[in-house]
Amino acid sequence: MQTSVRGIRLLRRSLCSTATTTATTSQKLERIADELLGLNKLERHDYSILFRLKLGLNKYGPAISGLDSSGSASAGGGSAATDAKAAEKTAFDIKLEKFDAAAKIKIIKEVRTFTDLGLKEAKELVEKAPIVLKKGITKEEANPIVEKLKELGATVVLE
Repeated sequence: MQTSVRGIRLLRRSLCSTATTTATTSQKLERIADELLGLNKLERHDYSILFRLKLGLNKYGPAISGLDSSGSASAGGGSAATDAKAAEKTAFDIKLEKFDAAAKIKIIKEVRTFTDLGLKEAKELVEKAPIVLKKGITKEEANPIVEKLKELGATVVLE
């Protein structure tokens, strides 16, 4: 316990070398750190994504707008939300919710046409419904597949 208190004191001194650091700033940072430590794994992941978006970063590096983040921050928050939605849905998943038992063989054959699965694997996949059949494809690629499966009697969702 003594070492952790000593470590916090050292951390407080090393957070900022200027004399403008106040006790309230240190308390605020400690509160934020404690809240972050209290998050579960999924919440930490969601937080990291949100934090990168707020900073104007994505998983590929800096934002397209350049290095000047002050100009993009003053441009307005609406454009950031629009960019996040556009970047969010570029890849879709085809999820088989349920299907008619009479159309099971036709659905298995159709699943085989857009996957590299054999007959046995496709049958096992279809029987596990609800399940994602194909991940990370564009909307243009997914729409014909979804339409064909719906024609055959399957309930399919594009996520």
